[in-house]
Amino acid sequence: MWQKNINDFDRVVAIGGGHGMGRVLSSLSFLGSRLTGIVTTTDDGGSTGRLRKSQECIAWGDLRNCLNQLVTTPSIGSQLFEHRFTGRGELAGHNLGNLMLLALDNLCVRPLDAIRLISDMLEIEPNLLPMSEHPTDLCAHTVCGDQILGEVSIDQLTTPPRALSLKPVVPATREAVEALSQADMIILGPGSFLTSIMPPLLLREIAEAIRSSRAIVVFISNLVDEEGPAGQLSLSSQHRWLEERIGSGRIDAILAPEGPQVPELQHCLVRAELGEAALPHRHDRLKLRLALDTVILSRLGERDMAG
Repeated sequence: MWQKNINDFDRVVAIGGGHGMGRVLSSLSFLGSRLTGIVTTTDDGGSTGRLRKSQECIAWGDLRNCLNQLVTTPSIGSQLFEHRFTGRGELAGHNLGNLMLLALDNLCVRPLDAIRLISDMLEIEPNLLPMSEHPTDLCAHTVCGDQILGEVSIDQLTTPPRALSLKPVVPATREAVEALSQADMIILGPGSFLTSIMPPLLLREIAEAIRSSRAIVVFISNLVDEEGPAGQLSLSSQHRWLEERIGSGRIDAILAPEGPQVPELQHCLVRAELGEAALPHRHDRLKLRLALDTVILSRLGERDMAG
């Protein structure tokens, strides 16, 4: 008999960045150490971008955001971690959490050690892993043959790029690859498609680990269209982008808001009412968990019947 819901899984891995990733992690935080987040580290805007330029470090912003959303017991430490400086000086606009992670990174052997120390301080059980522990930038290749470097510049494109890559090419975090190889379910998204979901999949080891995994793979789409070039990509186009990286037929289900059926995706598209009542553009934690349970029941049932 197959497992009935996500709480029966030994390992669930979510991939992405930004607020969407944090939302998924917070909705599944009851899994504790059985939940792993592989977080995008290519952001080059805001406080994170300023630190990257001056310190040549990985992007800490998405990791900090995910840590914030996993805090279940507010404390002085969590308040300090969320503090953002105001005013006009050099600290203006910087988030103290970013500075804390950078400081610990300078004191530790690996960036992952810094994340684990902060997780312990904030009493966070799920595992957060950077997609890579080496600095790299997202690069867009346009249909005109131009190369656009950096997430901020890519978000300003008027049309979607032809392809994406990482510059320089860097290795994936070893623990991220191991988590994917042991996963029962792998979740992609929601979030900025080109700049949050795609970057980890550009790492060869991560793409190959998903391709060879026996896990259920679920893509959670955004509830509203993005601004910028990603907003011009249809759900079918996003599906093609993902499967070009992780393998044809590798996505078991696409969780999307209520709307018309898409004939070419009828084998995997699951429509559901997923938004919060007060903020319809944001995924409701309980609705998201229940929708994932529905996917598990149907997809594992199909595998069982297929023998």
